[in-house]
Amino acid sequence: MRVVILHQHVPPDARADEQDVLVQVAEVTAALRELGHETEPLSCTLALDRLQRELTASRPDVVFNLVESLDATGRLCSLPAALLDHLRLPYTGISTDALFTTCNKLLTKRLLTLAGVPTPPWVDLATTRAPAGVERWMIKSVWEDSSVGIGPECVVTTHDIDALRREINGVAARLGGETFAEAFIDGREFNVALLARDDAPGGEPEVLPPAELQFVDWAADRPRIYDYRAKWEADSFEYQHMQRRFDAPASDASLLAELQRLALRCWRCFRLRGYARVDFRVDASGAPWVLEINGNPCLSHDGNFAATLEWAKIPFVDAVRRILADANVSAPAA
Repeated sequence: MRVVILHQHVPPDARADEQDVLVQVAEVTAALRELGHETEPLSCTLALDRLQRELTASRPDVVFNLVESLDATGRLCSLPAALLDHLRLPYTGISTDALFTTCNKLLTKRLLTLAGVPTPPWVDLATTRAPAGVERWMIKSVWEDSSVGIGPECVVTTHDIDALRREINGVAARLGGETFAEAFIDGREFNVALLARDDAPGGEPEVLPPAELQFVDWAADRPRIYDYRAKWEADSFEYQHMQRRFDAPASDASLLAELQRLALRCWRCFRLRGYARVDFRVDASGAPWVLEINGNPCLSHDGNFAATLEWAKIPFVDAVRRILADANVSAPAA
């Protein structure tokens, strides 16, 4: 097959999280070529008319969609998928609707709540009364991924709704312009990866073993958050003191099973496809809370999804093949 690998334009001075998509392009290209496919990388911008002309001229059989943002904002990341729908081109990963929904963290949380899936209480600028019993908050971007702008100062303690709204406003520019506060779950952090099955493309996914992200030797007064430094700055304390763990003790068996069950519920509720990752916090009582749903998560070799594949003994090239097969089944009708 002829496969176009679509990604956002990355300027030379882009941040580390933005440049990472180029690593994904290279690794996916290598896997697709090993599978015998013809590949073509294609970058896109807000000039969707140009993208339409290039896709029409290229005439790919399928598009491997790695677009994470447009014009440096996650708010627009679903636009290329919408264009692919319009052109009736099959593409990998989640649909336009699911992209828009899961990229908007507030919309995700509202839908999770309606579905009965536990997610931490939250406050936005329209909230007039804070949820009872919450005094510690994590301020987050509504649209941006990769923990852009997130640091220890985003964890705040207050009972006062007006003070909290001022805090939300105070970091809005650094976090991408639209922010909210989520109850901070001071506990363990996990993520669960899901991957389309070989034997059931377009159906239920394989739910892979949960990974725990451990905060090693962090001081008691340092908020335990998987922030920008921990993800992207290799010379930082945070990056060097995060440890990924899969070999959980037997006492965690019921918790891990519940994390997998909830991740599968998220897949079903949001009609995900191809591959996904669900991020959790587990509080002191052992109760899990869904923080975010990541459709089309990072595929880089040093990321969480690839690490889970390695632990589950699924070769990366096989995962790419399964993602590609799910795109073909899930393509819009001509």
